[in-house]
Amino acid sequence: MSAAIKERSREEYKAQEERLRDVWANPAGWRYWTSVNNFQIGLWYGSAAFAFMLFAGALALLMRLQLAVPDNDFLSADFFNQAFTLHGTVMMFLFAVPIFEAVAIFLLPPMLGAREMPFPRLGAFSFWSFLLGGVFVCGSIFFNAAPSAGWFMYPPLATDKQFSGIGADIWLLGLSFIEVASIAAAVELIVGIMKCRAPGMRINLMPLFAWYLLIVAGMILFAFPPLIAGDLLFEMERMFDWPFFDAARGGDPLLWQHLFWIFGHPEVYIIFLPAIALMAMIVPTFSQRPIVGYSWIVLAAVGTGFLSFGLWVHHMFATGLPQISLAFFSAASEAVAIPTGVQIFVFIATMLAGRVIFSTPMLFGTGGLAIFVIGGLTGVMVALAPFDWQAHDTYFVVAHLHYVLIGGMLFPVVAGLYYYYPLIDAKKLSDRLGRLAFWLMFCGFNIAFFPMHLSGLRGMPRRVFTYPAEIGLDWLNLISTAGAFIFAAGVLVVVFDVLRPKHREPRGEFNPWNAGTLEWISEPEENWGVRSIPIVRSRYPLWDQKDLARKVNGGRYYLPDAEEGWREGLVTSVLDAEPIQVLRVGGTSHVTIVSALSLGAAFIALTFHWWIATALAAITCFCAVIYWLWTGTGEIPEKPEKDVGLGLSLPLYASGPDSVGWWAMFITMVGDGTAFASLVFGYFFYWTIHIDFTAGIAGPDAAWSLAAAILFAAAWGLMVAARMFNRRGATAAMRGLLVLSLLTTVGASAAGLAAPWSPGMDPTRHVYPAIVWILVIWVLAHAALGTVMQAYCLARSLAGRLTPKHDMDLSNVVLYWHFLLITAVITFVTIGLFPAAM
Repeated sequence: MSAAIKERSREEYKAQEERLRDVWANPAGWRYWTSVNNFQIGLWYGSAAFAFMLFAGALALLMRLQLAVPDNDFLSADFFNQAFTLHGTVMMFLFAVPIFEAVAIFLLPPMLGAREMPFPRLGAFSFWSFLLGGVFVCGSIFFNAAPSAGWFMYPPLATDKQFSGIGADIWLLGLSFIEVASIAAAVELIVGIMKCRAPGMRINLMPLFAWYLLIVAGMILFAFPPLIAGDLLFEMERMFDWPFFDAARGGDPLLWQHLFWIFGHPEVYIIFLPAIALMAMIVPTFSQRPIVGYSWIVLAAVGTGFLSFGLWVHHMFATGLPQISLAFFSAASEAVAIPTGVQIFVFIATMLAGRVIFSTPMLFGTGGLAIFVIGGLTGVMVALAPFDWQAHDTYFVVAHLHYVLIGGMLFPVVAGLYYYYPLIDAKKLSDRLGRLAFWLMFCGFNIAFFPMHLSGLRGMPRRVFTYPAEIGLDWLNLISTAGAFIFAAGVLVVVFDVLRPKHREPRGEFNPWNAGTLEWISEPEENWGVRSIPIVRSRYPLWDQKDLARKVNGGRYYLPDAEEGWREGLVTSVLDAEPIQVLRVGGTSHVTIVSALSLGAAFIALTFHWWIATALAAITCFCAVIYWLWTGTGEIPEKPEKDVGLGLSLPLYASGPDSVGWWAMFITMVGDGTAFASLVFGYFFYWTIHIDFTAGIAGPDAAWSLAAAILFAAAWGLMVAARMFNRRGATAAMRGLLVLSLLTTVGASAAGLAAPWSPGMDPTRHVYPAIVWILVIWVLAHAALGTVMQAYCLARSLAGRLTPKHDMDLSNVVLYWHFLLITAVITFVTIGLFPAAM
């Protein structure tokens, strides 16, 4: 009898595994390209990012050939400018950040004990957006239309169409599209880390990689939106002649520098922290002991992220800022060395406390940290204003930047590649080739970039395409060029090691490094996710929980089956990871590609001022997104609860803060609010730098401004009331309130439009009416989106998809309206009272 039961159990689990594989595994045919499997999307994302990196590296080698000898004519000045602009742009925007988003999408679900991120279609949309935007920006150089004003795109040079051509528009709109992809990925990462951890994985038990990615995703929400706001002002000046950076009409080019570097310096730490996260996974494994000072390294990472937003002005020490600003930002720039140092010393302490195995990943990791420390020391130097005045815009800064970014990011990425490659096909990369690549890269890098410190101190400026022979820079540049090619040879060895055929090599052992974290729990061929969702009681569960891998792969934990044919995961509480809901995620769909391609087409058409094509592409994208939301979210389940195993039943539906959709809306609106705050910052920036901000121009009508604020508040109140009546079961009243709120929103928008329209404010005349109009347009665009949401909720209610018990859509829309109310009130109070009330 016992043997019969055991055999039946074995057959049952085999059937469950087959159902899971059918539901989660990568499909064949066209669906392969619309896959939302985190394994596949992560590989695509990473492969595309590495391809862009190689492209940017090739541009760098062309630049080094041009600078190898004095008075060289290998490249023209214009092509050199395009090459260095694209090199910096691609490395910062298309490799450094996307590669970690790729690694996160690939690693986080298994590392957190989940099968998938909460919004897999959003991850797919992010990838296709990134790929299309990257190809558009990089491809411009083959048509002699690449941006040529530097990866920072300073006005007034970049705003002058005669000098910058269409390349500046390609940079602005192409990167704005890519930034949308980055923010989409950040939203998914934050929600996934906060709400989709395995049961028992309390917040103080999370892997350090998850902690770092959570911090970095939060930084993206506060760093990227100011650049998006700056791009908006920049493109409005280029496209419609609104004078945001034209000093003759009240604008100021320094506003662009503020907005750009509010993004630009946190960007450095957005790049650096995930690399440290990889080291936080590699060092304990090859020391064969848990990380020393877990709490200290988490606090240091949080501190680094926080302080990074107080450093942006040290890029502007040479612009004539007040002495108090120089002192404050110089001190902040010095202070960030403290948490950074804590993280490095934690790794050293862990290695000293364990028995270090110097494998290829450890070789790249420790070599990278050594290079980064040198970059950190020169960073302390340029953080001192008097030294910065001497070294600013010289090759000393070029050397510092590359020591920080390549040492702090590229070397750890290659370490992570060698460490995690067995997760792809259970085969290691070659140790012999890896060590050869390391020494070529390490030596080549230092030969290339260390002499640049000396070139800079001897006065060689950045961004010059040639130099005279008699000033003593020729031998330093020749050495740098030789080192660059040695470094490139090392990179090519890594590429060869990854791409070489491995079909004759035997499959390696399971968990070859004896790592202790959950990403090593499943066999590589089961790339659809963990067999069952485990209970976690340790930071290194594979070390501390006996037989965990066997039990998980035997389907002995939560959700061992997919009996209804849905892709299902668990939603857990934020702090203690208590199971609270079964989350059903969307499967493969063409809608992600259609949405991304149509949005990309809208940006591309806008670049060339093809207005009809822009409108058609935008309408297509809008329809695709509505279809995506209608079919992929908020479905009413066939039953209220489901047995997830181990005697636990959980609801299949949630709304409000228990819902991952609510969290996604909240996080998205935080990023949106940051972009809005950047525009308000611009308004008051102009106010503070001018004696008469208005230049005698009549401001917005105060009565219309007040009416708009009141009407938006009324529309918000009606939305809150609609949610309340819906929860009470008063469906007819809820629908009436939705319609009334929609009409009130239209009235509020009309009043808001009348505020600057009635006095005839001309945005091309002066910066004052231009910045007023931008704030009003921002509110009106959000109000238009609000009306779409209201109509969407009404349609869902009429279709029976929004009920008193299933009100996730309405709850999310009301949350959006909380933010819209704040935006509208701040806008109309600001333009109505300031500077008139002063």
